[in-house]
Amino acid sequence: MLVTIRIIINWIILRKDLKMTIWTIIFLLIGGVAGGLLSSIASMASLASYPVLLAVGIPPVFANVTNDAALIWTSIGSTVSSTKELKGHWKQVWFYTIFTVVGSIIGCMLLLSFPSRVFEKAVPFFIAFSGVMIIVSGKHHVLNTEKQPTWLKVIYFIALLIMGAYTGYFGAAGGVIVLVLLTYITNERFVVINAIKNVICGFANLVALVIFIFTSYIYWLQAIPLAIGMFIGGYIGPAILRRVPEKPVRIFIAALAFIQAGYFFYTAYLR
Repeated sequence: MLVTIRIIINWIILRKDLKMTIWTIIFLLIGGVAGGLLSSIASMASLASYPVLLAVGIPPVFANVTNDAALIWTSIGSTVSSTKELKGHWKQVWFYTIFTVVGSIIGCMLLLSFPSRVFEKAVPFFIAFSGVMIIVSGKHHVLNTEKQPTWLKVIYFIALLIMGAYTGYFGAAGGVIVLVLLTYITNERFVVINAIKNVICGFANLVALVIFIFTSYIYWLQAIPLAIGMFIGGYIGPAILRRVPEKPVRIFIAALAFIQAGYFFYTAYLR
């Protein structure tokens, strides 16, 4: 009986989905390109993609789930474009992915267990914290990770697990904090760390998507043009990042994080 009711509800929602215009598709496509660029360069895809989904009338939690479905294509595009940076680092990628994927599963369960009001009110603080962290991480001296004490390495990997959970729970600016953690875990160049981040966050989003397919509702008609745009933006992003100095990129990422945190704080507490 409950399954039948769910099918009927989803059919009603799908009927609403079919009322898209060509302008809505173009709007989603442009938002996807912007999201893909922001994701591959600044780990801030949701600064563009999440508000775009809200603007076309998708409720917050479903917008998050639909956004996750499209985000995967950003990772695919950026991975294809970052083969040079990823060469010789795939062992690290798979190891870090274990932590973010397990965390993503936990985060999905939290998202589906707590009411959307809790979800909306927690988001601004996560994003603001990520903005602070990207600035702080840029000021630390390059560390010799082989000389780090074991307990510190354990803390970093637990933090990766937590950030995987956050990616599954919401994901906005989650990649920024993963990027910060990787700067302390590895001594690689920023452009390499960013490429690794794109891949492991992509796998975390993929796991979240599989769970959401069976436990929530995805607005597929809106997700498709958004995903196409994200693939394009994700592919272009790494090429841009190779030609830009690291410090301006970090400042740009932090500025976007604070702007997004302010926006979501306003919508959650003041509107």
